[in-house]
Amino acid sequence: MSEIGPASMRTWLAAPLTPDTSQALEHLRNAPDVQRMAVMPDVHLAADVCIGVAVATSTLIYPQAVGGDIGCGMLAVGFDAAGVDVRNSKIAGQILAALREAVPARRRNRNRVVCLPHSLADTPLSDPRLESVRRSDGLTEFATLGSGNHFVELQADQEDRLWLMVHSGSRAMGQAIRDFHLAKAQPATNRLRALDSTTEAGRQYLHDVRWARQYADASRTAIAEAVERVLSRLIGARACWDSLLTTDHNHVAQESHFGRPLWVHRKGAMPAEFGQGGVLPGSMGTLSFHVEGRGHPEALCSSAHGAGRALSRTAARHTITAQQFHRQMQGVWYDTRLAAELRDEAPSAYKDVRAVLRAQRELVKVTRTLRPLVNYKGV
Repeated sequence: MSEIGPASMRTWLAAPLTPDTSQALEHLRNAPDVQRMAVMPDVHLAADVCIGVAVATSTLIYPQAVGGDIGCGMLAVGFDAAGVDVRNSKIAGQILAALREAVPARRRNRNRVVCLPHSLADTPLSDPRLESVRRSDGLTEFATLGSGNHFVELQADQEDRLWLMVHSGSRAMGQAIRDFHLAKAQPATNRLRALDSTTEAGRQYLHDVRWARQYADASRTAIAEAVERVLSRLIGARACWDSLLTTDHNHVAQESHFGRPLWVHRKGAMPAEFGQGGVLPGSMGTLSFHVEGRGHPEALCSSAHGAGRALSRTAARHTITAQQFHRQMQGVWYDTRLAAELRDEAPSAYKDVRAVLRAQRELVKVTRTLRPLVNYKGV
C-alpha cells in the first residue's frame, strides 16, 4: 500500500502497475475536486479512467469514472440441489441449450420481451431522447445478458451445493445515459469532463444513474428467474431466494466518509462496507468467491470487483489459441463451438484471483468458495 498526495491515493496491488496505468491514475488523481482515490488489486487500463478504482469528490461528478455500463454488477443465489446434479455431459448440454433460449445474449436472439417492473416503467428519465431509448433498446435488451465478460455460471460450493452467479449490466441504457450527459459536461482536464452536482445538469445525471442501477439490478433478477425455470424443468431445482447476494460495481453515489459527504465513483470496484456481502468472480475457468466487507475507510469502503484483466482483449486474441483456451477450460462445461470467439475470456487473460484476494485481505474476508461447473457466455 502507498499514500500519495494531493488526492491521498491508496493502492492495494496484486502486481506492479504498468507505466500506462500509473499515468492514467496520476491524471485522475490531479483532476479538479478529486479528494481521495483507492486503487483496487484488479486495476487495469481502460478508456479515460482505469477499471478498478474508487474516486471521491466533494461536488463534481465525473461520468467517465462510472463508465458506460452503469449498474453493472453481480447476483448470486443458492439452489436446493447439488453440484453433482449438473455434472454429466447430457444434463450440462441440455442446460446450456436451454440457457441460450431462456437468457438471450443479445436482443436479436430473443423470442419474447420481458416487461420492465412498474418501478422502472413509471419513473421517467431526464430527457425525452433518453425516454425514446428506453422505449426501444431499454425494452428489448432488458433481461438479456450481453457479451464480453458477462456470464451466467452454475457453481458448486465447498459442500457441493449448487449456486448461480450472474454478471450483467444496464446494456444500451447505461451507454445512452453516459453519452447524453457527457455531451453536456464541462471540460475538467484535457481528457475528463465533469458535471456539478449542485446544478440541474448534475442532478439529472444522478437521477438517470439511479434509474440505470435499478434497471441493471432488475435485469439480473429477471435472468436469475429465467435460469430457475430452466433448472426446475431439467433437474427439479429451485432457487433459495433467502440466500440472494447482489451488488454492483459501476456507479456514483453520495456517501459519508471521513466525517463528511462525498460523491464516491466506483468503476470496476465493489462496495465493501463492514459486514456487506459481495460477489467476486474469477474467470470462466477458475474459482469465484462470496465475500464480506471489512469497511476499510481509506479504501472508501470498496474492494476489487473480480480478478481483473492481465491481457487486453486484443493481446489475448493474438496470444491464446482456441486449443489453449479449451485446455484451460477443462472440467467446466461450455459451448465448445465458441472456443475461438471466447479466447479473450480465457482464464490466462485474467489475473490470479487468489492473488487479488491476498492483496485486499484488509478490505474483505472470504465467506464462500465456488468452483465453476457450467458457464454460459454470449458472443
